[in-house]
Amino acid sequence: MGGIYIHVPFCLSRCIYCDFYSTTFDVEWKSQYVSSLMREMASRRGELSGACAHTLYIGGGTPSQLPPEMLLQIFQGVKENFSLADGAEVTIEVNPDDVTPAWLDALQDTPVNRISVGVQSLNDDILRFLHRRHDARGALDAIDLLQSRGYQNISIDLIYGLPGQSFEMWQKDLRQVLSLQVAHLSSYSLQYEEGTRLMSMLKSGQVCEADEELSLAMYEYLMDAAASAGMHHYEISNFCQPGMHSRHNSSYWHQLPYLGLGPGAHSYDGKRLRRWNSSDLKAYVQAAQDVPHEEETLSDDELYDEFIMTRLRTCEGVPLGELSQVRRDYCLRMAQPHLESGKMEQKDNCLRLTRSGIFVSDDLMSDLMC
Repeated sequence: MGGIYIHVPFCLSRCIYCDFYSTTFDVEWKSQYVSSLMREMASRRGELSGACAHTLYIGGGTPSQLPPEMLLQIFQGVKENFSLADGAEVTIEVNPDDVTPAWLDALQDTPVNRISVGVQSLNDDILRFLHRRHDARGALDAIDLLQSRGYQNISIDLIYGLPGQSFEMWQKDLRQVLSLQVAHLSSYSLQYEEGTRLMSMLKSGQVCEADEELSLAMYEYLMDAAASAGMHHYEISNFCQPGMHSRHNSSYWHQLPYLGLGPGAHSYDGKRLRRWNSSDLKAYVQAAQDVPHEEETLSDDELYDEFIMTRLRTCEGVPLGELSQVRRDYCLRMAQPHLESGKMEQKDNCLRLTRSGIFVSDDLMSDLMC
């Protein structure tokens, strides 16, 4: 079994770049959400077929916006309906502003052993532009408090390629973050997603996309700085200290089954069936039993394309031995120009991106798909 994902769709305010499903509804909706989540857990417990989950990830939204008693109720529901393997990785996403001594006191009564902190930037001007609630000092204080409480498996999220962000700003952010010696770093190039305020600002000319050469230079610096800090570049956007990769996210990249609970959450049976809950909190809390959702059964071509897209993102690459002879021949034929150009390499019966290939990874993945 891969893992369980629980989507908590509440935020105190919306960041201008985020397209994940969330709402700023008040506390009354939080209580109804938790009650509905308990019902969904009970109705879908059989989907794991009694298997132990090796990871549990509580994401959002902002899970740290839930009152401690509601978080405890969620963990109790997990305990009653599912089985977590010994040593399971249990992650919760937090906003730095929510990390207080009292909140951490409550967290001690849960199985959480990994904290993902949404920092995004350590530049106060950038944070205000993004409509983040915290400032740089608040982010650093939150990390310090987590470390003082004994949390060793801490992940930090950063964004680069932001409007108004200079190369020097990015260097400073990375130096500060890497000096904290956290276990994990996720760092993403800013994406302009439809439906976000940021996309509206782009279309109206209020902001301009970062220069492509600057974004590439920022990514190169990220790779070099992380390597110098002893971090392993195990996925295009993810870096970790040895052995501290995100086991939950890795299950997505290796096509392991996962169960998604909550409005907007996705599930995959590890074979062909993909399901996603409706991104509608009101419909979710009003559902008597079956949560509103959609499903699709992946074709052979869709399975192959997803295999290429996810595996090529990882440092291991595409394991050619897991493909049929026909698929393997096709994959290698399409990869040949990129092998010759040095953007890919074939080693230990795996097809991988080289450093230069990472910069054009989307194009390479597309070339290898059906």
